Amino acid sequence: MLAIAITGTTVTAAHAAPSTSDLTKKIDKASDDLEDVTESYNKMRIDLKATMAAEKKLAASLKPAQEALDAASAQVGNIATTSYMQGRVGPLNVLVSGSETGLMERMSFLEQIARSNQRDIDAYTETTLTYAERQDALEATRAKQDKQVKELGARKAKIEKDLKKLLAMRKAAYGKPQETGSPYTGAVPDISGKAGAAVRFAYAQIGKPYSYGADGPNSYDCSGLTSKAWAAAGESLPHNAAAQYSATARVSRSDLAPGDLVFYRSLGHVAIYVGDGQVIDAPRTGSTVSKRTINLMTPYGYGRIR
Repeated sequence: MLAIAITGTTVTAAHAAPSTSDLTKKIDKASDDLEDVTESYNKMRIDLKATMAAEKKLAASLKPAQEALDAASAQVGNIATTSYMQGRVGPLNVLVSGSETGLMERMSFLEQIARSNQRDIDAYTETTLTYAERQDALEATRAKQDKQVKELGARKAKIEKDLKKLLAMRKAAYGKPQETGSPYTGAVPDISGKAGAAVRFAYAQIGKPYSYGADGPNSYDCSGLTSKAWAAAGESLPHNAAAQYSATARVSRSDLAPGDLVFYRSLGHVAIYVGDGQVIDAPRTGSTVSKRTINLMTPYGYGRIR
């Protein structure tokens, strides 16, 4: 009895193996599910990188806050020491002492001391509160990072487990894993500018295997391919289909130009348009980077590098 399950897909045969057609459909469905997990994994890596950058920036900001805190603390200490050494001298003592001609000067001096002391005390209070808030924020950032690291590890382990099952299903269907494809040897369209550089890069990757979370040079997943294609043109795209959708400008299908991105399956897949109704993409586990029709599935939307 054959029973293989992956991301909700189960294949069972009591007396006879399922047909190649049925198993292929199940493999395709499982592959789509696995690609969704892969894109979630890619998004998590982006979030983790941002969190780590925020933590580094926040840690750096604590140094001037600590210096300000130390300075304010020292000033308040001076105020306390001076008050202790001079005794409790109230306003009346200052006002009635000395000659009448210096009364206005003494009143002004007393007011300046009061204002100065209050500024120091206010600065101390504000700096202390700011410092404490930054410390709390830093601790919260660290806790969030730890949680993301654990989630990333768990998701990665699940992807690897699902991948192993998927390859077993493919082997059961075809007898052996699909081999690496052949490099593209046909004509590459002559496209100028950055779009041309991105398209030429995509053509050069045809035949290389799909690998989850990969962005070259030997293998790719879908968003890894498109991000590297545009990196070759000097533009930065995040390694995630949904994030690439947000980072690009919307265009209509009738306005598509080579280099534009085509999104599928509710932002679960992305390809680069190369003209004449064709795209190049990294399809799924067990397959290779390929040039295919734009109608490989119903497009979700189209994006242009801004």
